[in-house]
Amino acid sequence: MTQIQELVLKIHSRCNIACDHCYMYELADQSWKSRPTVISEDTVAHVAQRLASYAKTHRLDSVSCILHGGEPLLVGPRRLRDICAELTRILSPVTTVDLRMHTNGMLLHGPQLEVLREFDVKVGISLDGDRVANDRHRLDRRGRSSYDKVLAGIERLRAPEYRHLYMGLLCTVDIKNDPVAVHDALTALAPPRIDYLLPHSTWDSPPPPGITDSPTPYAEWLLRIFDRWEEQGRPMKVRTFDSVLSTLRGGPSLTEAMGLAPSDLAVVETDGTIEQADSLKAAYDGAPATGYDVFRHGFEEYARHPGVQARQLGIEGVSETCRRCPVVESCGGGLYAHRYSSERGFDNPSVFCADLRAFVEGVAERITERELAPALHDAGELAFAQGKLTRNLLRLTNDRAAGDPGTTPSSEPGSDWDGAWQALLRLDADDRTGTEVDAVLAHPYTRTALRLAWDGPAEPALLAPLVVASAARARAGVTLAWEHPAARLHLPTLGTLELPGPGRVEVTTDADGILVRRTGDESEERVLFDGAGNSWSGSARWRALHVLPLPLAPVSGGGPLIDDADPFRDCFSSPVTEPLDLSERDGFLELLGRCHALLDERLPGWSTDPRVLVATVVTPLAKGAGVQLGRHAPGALGVAVDTEPEEFVRQLPRLGRRARLAALRETTDLAVPGSRADRLLDEASEALASVPDMSAVHGPDTDGRAVALKEAHRALTELDALPQRQLTGTGAALASQLWAEWRERTGEHG
Repeated sequence: MTQIQELVLKIHSRCNIACDHCYMYELADQSWKSRPTVISEDTVAHVAQRLASYAKTHRLDSVSCILHGGEPLLVGPRRLRDICAELTRILSPVTTVDLRMHTNGMLLHGPQLEVLREFDVKVGISLDGDRVANDRHRLDRRGRSSYDKVLAGIERLRAPEYRHLYMGLLCTVDIKNDPVAVHDALTALAPPRIDYLLPHSTWDSPPPPGITDSPTPYAEWLLRIFDRWEEQGRPMKVRTFDSVLSTLRGGPSLTEAMGLAPSDLAVVETDGTIEQADSLKAAYDGAPATGYDVFRHGFEEYARHPGVQARQLGIEGVSETCRRCPVVESCGGGLYAHRYSSERGFDNPSVFCADLRAFVEGVAERITERELAPALHDAGELAFAQGKLTRNLLRLTNDRAAGDPGTTPSSEPGSDWDGAWQALLRLDADDRTGTEVDAVLAHPYTRTALRLAWDGPAEPALLAPLVVASAARARAGVTLAWEHPAARLHLPTLGTLELPGPGRVEVTTDADGILVRRTGDESEERVLFDGAGNSWSGSARWRALHVLPLPLAPVSGGGPLIDDADPFRDCFSSPVTEPLDLSERDGFLELLGRCHALLDERLPGWSTDPRVLVATVVTPLAKGAGVQLGRHAPGALGVAVDTEPEEFVRQLPRLGRRARLAALRETTDLAVPGSRADRLLDEASEALASVPDMSAVHGPDTDGRAVALKEAHRALTELDALPQRQLTGTGAALASQLWAEWRERTGEHG
């Protein structure tokens, strides 16, 4: 069961504008009429206590609380402060509180902004585009334009002292408006994010028709904006676009409106009733109701409500039509409310079904790279392409740190981050030291660290160790200082130095090693080591990483690095171990040696197979975890400390092929993202991976081998029958390779 981590709290049930498309006042559910105008102090306290109890029981790291309405700012600055203070007082001892607000922005004045700044409340503002677009629907109760007052509120929010609270803009789509004009008007306000929302509609109350005869007018409208956004260089996040881009390449959904991610949302009205997503008000009167309230019920009971659980079923929770659809992973059946009909309830595709499919397929076609990638035939080219990805992620992280002072306090020129960045540029510019920069950036957990930095603050404690490790490997002189939040200083590819505790450190590298000084207690540690990270002498607090010695080492410079200490190594589906002690490490090395010896005996030459990506780093996993690939960490392999060599031999060639395909997909497209062709390539490769080479087979065929070959043939035959445009040049060449491999394994020719 998915945990509830997002609460929409209705603090005022009336509004100062009269949008004619508002789901709360204008559509099927009219329960607002019987509810208090303003939430009471007692109700806020009960909400906070119930949510704190739930967060404590489930050990939630954070909860989001979205202050909503009506128009939430109508409560006034004094009452707003009391609400924020009460929520913070009760929730903060238990979990991190992420306060947000959705508002029309007209009342964003100094006193309100000061309260929002005091409690770090992030603000999203509804605006439907330029003046013409906005005033089609968003007029005040006297029929006057709301546009100028909203823009004035946004400008006040964008002032330097409040800009870090600016979360983004929400725009309800009206296809009568010019899409590019709408997007350009929103872009001009420099929002961190834009969210384009389809108008709330059901099969009983269909969406407004287009102004042309197009069967997919909403898709065409959104795709015109997508093209404009691409032309601009994607200057801000657009949640619908980002979600589709993510799901098309196997990532998570980023919006409730699309994708198969389970709902983690609850709504509390001004009277304390606990309801489901308020978009359900568009379906029928009482659709969001659960019968629960915060005075008599907790969020545990709410999470078990059948309506809530129905929205946590993933692919099983959508209609049969949706389950057969090729874009269901991206579309997810659309927003739950938009599926409703009085005849079948929510067991329908979205009323926007045709538009959603056309939009997803339009995005997929636009982002597909069709050229033949050299990385398919050349392992060096694949490594180079992967290196470019990591460097690009590092550059984007630096751009964000340097360009957004709200991201991290250390992003200004001359700061800890900037000092580390400038040192990295100097090292990278020199051919001799640049090689070591490449080696550190190629370490799988550098990628996982940068992905985390992209999702959160870009801290110097992430960048500086990368620079220090590069300089130490190159015997180059660098001095960096930064606030280090941990009691361990880990240098990627080299090892870990135990510190007395968190605090400010200054690290100097030279031709002999590193010197680490602790600012404050003036302690220092000296470590001397060679370029592979094997300690020569020096600090007893230093713990070096080791390379697995293999007779037939597939990795240049020896076998894979055994990394049980990198703070970003936890990228497997099972837990990693704590750093191993000396005897545990020796036992793990001995186990890996036996595993590789058996693999070399059973499949000689496996490590030079061009269809396999060989692991460069092995990380010990908890007992029972088996053998696994790391997520978004090409070259990382997780091996349980109790893995049987036979299991290792069965799994490694298959995982090596998966890793190569995953690495290829990160650098180029094999097929139109999300298409059937992509899945068939996987199925054919998986089947062939379980069939040993003919040269390795001594004896009669087995049923398992015959089944695998039959499965590979089935997948490749289905692939050939698909429209050719589903495969890119790289994908078509890969399919040819797989056919050639199948013929080799079966002895067939032609």
